[in-house]
Amino acid sequence: MTRIARRHLLATPALLAAAPALGQGAFTRPVRLIVPWAPGGTTDILARIVAEPLATALGQPVLVENRSGASGNVGSDLVAKAAPDGHTLLFGSMSTHAMNHALMRSMPFDGVADFTPLAMLGFAVNTMVIHPSVPAQSVPEFIAHARANPEKVAYASAGPGSTNHLCAALFESMTGIRMVHVPYRGGQPAVTDTVAGQTQLLFSAATQTMPHVDGGRLRLIGVTEAARWSRQPSIPTVGEAVPGYEMAVWYGAFGPKGMDPALQRRLNADLNRIMELPAVKDRLAGMGVEMAVESTDAFGRRLVADAEKWGALIRRLGIEAS
Repeated sequence: MTRIARRHLLATPALLAAAPALGQGAFTRPVRLIVPWAPGGTTDILARIVAEPLATALGQPVLVENRSGASGNVGSDLVAKAAPDGHTLLFGSMSTHAMNHALMRSMPFDGVADFTPLAMLGFAVNTMVIHPSVPAQSVPEFIAHARANPEKVAYASAGPGSTNHLCAALFESMTGIRMVHVPYRGGQPAVTDTVAGQTQLLFSAATQTMPHVDGGRLRLIGVTEAARWSRQPSIPTVGEAVPGYEMAVWYGAFGPKGMDPALQRRLNADLNRIMELPAVKDRLAGMGVEMAVESTDAFGRRLVADAEKWGALIRRLGIEAS
């Protein structure tokens, strides 16, 4: 997970003051907010930004707990098996809920069926960057270069089945080009070797790539979301050159399956309102995260669609988690 500067962990009075105080009846004790990754990553930072205004809204402390392991499965499984009363919640990510079921031979839960979708929280801005030695200034020019040099362009990833890997595998599949996959043990070594020119292409979060883009060590040619990045509107989406291409790396809030629909709607309203607070939006933007607001139904449809999309691609390519 992407490391974020410690300053993002600090709570601000503005977040607490801006959170609305709603009815308190449903919550009678502290709420556990499970993060299935180690401290310091994007999901963890997001949880700590939201925890205090959510506590104000619910009238109970919200305690962030990091339960990492098995590519997010350990903490997610804890929530899947908790009572569906709203006192145990999960801040999860697309990889755990829409990819792990296809990447792993056995799973302790179903990432769709065993959870109640509460709210879409945001998207990590995901970039397509190339080493400056590549003679391309745009996605179409890169496709032409790779097509003229089959299996001579290498792309880096954080390992088999990582979002970096799947971004590139989908790109290969949809363009018909052939590249060489170079997997690393984690995102940072993949960035380092792309900066050094050992690999020529990387799909990765803006938080990891933009310092090198700003320093001229990498060239940004696209973002993988459906819409352009609000902070870099001149940069096209990959889908503008490859129609239908999209990789939106999202974060979302979940509860165990079987939650009362009224409680589900309340938590959706609370979380959506918090995500729209100016102080929250500003801090997310500084992390390279675009705020998202969706209904529970819309989030549930996205979850099902992504699990089908990425599951099919992973199985078709025979990818397994390392």
